Amino acid sequence: MSQSLLRALTILISLGDDARSLDQLAGELGVHKSTVLRLLQTMESQRFVTHDDDHRYVLGSRLFELANQALEQRDVRTLARPHLSALNTATGQTIHLATYESGDAIYIDKFDATQSVRMYSRIGRPAPLHCTAVGKVLVSALPRSEWRAVAERIDYRKFTERTIQTPDQYLAELELVAAQGYAEDHEEHETFVNCIGVPVRNGTGAVVAAVSMSVPDMLLDHDQVLARLPQLRAAADAISAELGWIRNSPPTTKG
Repeated sequence: MSQSLLRALTILISLGDDARSLDQLAGELGVHKSTVLRLLQTMESQRFVTHDDDHRYVLGSRLFELANQALEQRDVRTLARPHLSALNTATGQTIHLATYESGDAIYIDKFDATQSVRMYSRIGRPAPLHCTAVGKVLVSALPRSEWRAVAERIDYRKFTERTIQTPDQYLAELELVAAQGYAEDHEEHETFVNCIGVPVRNGTGAVVAAVSMSVPDMLLDHDQVLARLPQLRAAADAISAELGWIRNSPPTTKG
């Protein structure tokens, strides 16, 4: 790497921490101020840096444009695959990835359980919003002002005795999911199958997908499935980090 390029990158990294004066940057690089000034003038001409009235330098708008473009080019399914595969291997259970598209929760990836038991879900098919963990996670991430409209248009097909049957029940469930940060399908979609789901976030904190784990109760009971929640969350957080999310940063709020 050329010395000038290395110095320019070092400047950008330094400005990522805080604004810097010319003297501070020269001191950090260990070079004369004239050398740093030439680099800053070149970077400023391309909007990589800018300076205020006190001649303190900060990152410029070009970097924000590039950061957004980089995040937009990242495909959640591609980035999620290794993390979902590792979770599937570690737990032996069925793992799903779903996104919200045109009013439906769509499965975009799936890893079958290593045991002989197979779920009925298929990649490319919708997941019922009212009785799947991914459906609840994705709808709960919508603005609250949209919840009622979604709840009213659902066909509350009764898959099991536990399936939610009314819009009011569903709205109460969404409040619970939003409060606790995860969703459950407690034998609501398939009899004797428990499922937990958590959100995947992008760099802005917005929920862009949901990851779930489904387990027949002949293998693990309800409490044992809930005990796997930290593993599921760790996988979702790893995917979110790939998408630019920083854990403990405030998520995008939706009223």
